[in-house]
Amino acid sequence: MQLKPINQQVVSVVGASSGIGRITALEFAKRGAKVVVSARSESKLKSLVEEIRSFGGEATFYVADVEVFEQVKAIADKTVEVYGRLDTWVHVAAIGIFATFDKTTPEEFKHVIDVNLMGQVYGAMAALPHLKREGRGALIHVSSMEGRRSLPYQSAYSSAKHGVEGFLEAMRVELIHEKWPISVTSVKPVVINTPFWNNGLTKLGVKPSGIPPYYDPRIVSDAILYAAEHPIRDLLVGDIAKLLDLAQKISPSLVDSLLLLTGFNLQRSNELKSEDASNNFYQPVAEDDRVDGDYQNLVIPSITDLLGKLPLFQLGAGAVLALLVAQAFKQNE
Repeated sequence: MQLKPINQQVVSVVGASSGIGRITALEFAKRGAKVVVSARSESKLKSLVEEIRSFGGEATFYVADVEVFEQVKAIADKTVEVYGRLDTWVHVAAIGIFATFDKTTPEEFKHVIDVNLMGQVYGAMAALPHLKREGRGALIHVSSMEGRRSLPYQSAYSSAKHGVEGFLEAMRVELIHEKWPISVTSVKPVVINTPFWNNGLTKLGVKPSGIPPYYDPRIVSDAILYAAEHPIRDLLVGDIAKLLDLAQKISPSLVDSLLLLTGFNLQRSNELKSEDASNNFYQPVAEDDRVDGDYQNLVIPSITDLLGKLPLFQLGAGAVLALLVAQAFKQNE
């Protein structure tokens, strides 16, 4: 399977108004791709398109709510209408609620599923016909390490991300069976310093935070751009993502114990915030179009993301992982 060079691609980025989506759209445009950006906020999309055009990039926008299939389909159709085709679909859009499961209402839980899971489902459904028409392309879905390991206070978000992993696995095998040269990639970041933590609905009484360390959103956009040119199944982003994935494979109960020690207090900042404070759960937060969040002081580099795309490193890491997992199973026999 061969994907086009980025400078020959037409790319749709869904959820592009801030954070990972915004920096991803900017980086695609800087590399010469034609970009269609989408989100709920027209003002944020306009500022993004203006920024892209300021350095000579090509971009257009389409306002859409990913809860509505017809609106997601319209993003893909708009891309083909403006640029003639679709080569890569990048789906980033997500919302968050921070609350214990018993403090989450059925309506709130469903809303997270509708945006974070069904939105991604709709994205793949909308993009696939166009990719098949081209005879190749890439579906890149930004999932989360919470698709592998759920966290307290985030039951709805974790459920949605587990669902994303489920439909991607089934769809990927179907495409291989039908011999379609379409790459399906799940990008699984760990804690990233974006406005996600500022904009989530919180019932904790304080502004939520991720369990540190944090990583720069640009390492996620780097992973996405890599997947746009190199067919790859999964990309775990952040050193801690690889460690958490390994720990979960070896001993989920060990991860339970670690989360009991850190997963509650470290997701609560010292900044008071009420449930009624500004959030993007139902409507976008006006004018918050930043890439970076408020936790820059906790951001660290990720060594495995600097080295992890080298083939020899990937083979070595895979071999070490296999040996560790085998040893863990042997000890449990």
